[in-house]
Amino acid sequence: MPVKWEQGAKFATRNAEKLREPEDYRVILLNDDYTTMDFVVEVLVLIFQKNEEDANRIMMDVHRKGRGIVGSYPWDIAQTKANQVHAAAREHEFPLRCLVEPL
Repeated sequence: MPVKWEQGAKFATRNAEKLREPEDYRVILLNDDYTTMDFVVEVLVLIFQKNEEDANRIMMDVHRKGRGIVGSYPWDIAQTKANQVHAAAREHEFPLRCLVEPL
C-alpha cells in the first residue's frame, strides 16, 4: 500500500543523541617468577600484535618494574585480550596475569 503524503503534514524530529567515544582501558601484564621472557614476548606479538622491538621493551618493563603497559583498548577488546592471555598462560602452564584498568 503506497504512502499518501498530505499537504502541510508535519514530521516529528528527534533530538540528535550525543554519541561518545567508548572509554579506553589499559591492559597491564604483571611479573611473576615463573613465566619465561620468551613466552611474554610471544604473547605480546600474537595477542597484542606488537612488533619484536616493542614486545621486548614491554617484556623488560614487566621484568624490571613488575608490570608493563601493553596498550589501551575499549572495554570489550581489553577484556577479550586479557582472557586470551590467561588462556594461553594456562595452556602453557604459566601463571602470567594481566589487569584491565580504566585510564
